[in-house]
Formats: sequence, structure tokens, C-alpha cells
Amino acid sequence: MNLRVPEMSSMVSPGKHAVLLLDQAGWHASGEVRLPANITLLPLPPKSPELNLMKNIWQFMRDN
Repeated sequence: MNLRVPEMSSMVSPGKHAVLLLDQAGWHASGEVRLPANITLLPLPPKSPELNLMKNIWQFMRDN
């Protein structure tokens, strides 16, 4: 996360702010993640696969 977040931060237009939706993976919630001022982390609620885009994609692929 400490390598990816600064990279994403550099892609945010000046004067704008980004919100990253995250699942409940341990490394997403680590107290050691350093966040730039233009990024906010928004964790998805636990046990909510319907909100997780990747879970929906995998289910679609299994069904089709």
C-alpha cells in the first residue's frame, strides 16, 4: 500500500481529492499506511460481497 498509494496520488489532478474503496484486507487497514493529503481510504463494510466489484465480476464469469 505504501508503494501504490503515492503512485495513485500522483495521478489525481491538482486541487482534486480521491477516495479509494477498499475491502477488509489486513494490509488495507494497517496503521502503517502513509496517506497523502489528496487521498482518503473508504473501507467497504465487512461481509458485503455485493458491494465488491471483483466479487460481482467473478460471479458473472461463473454464471456465464
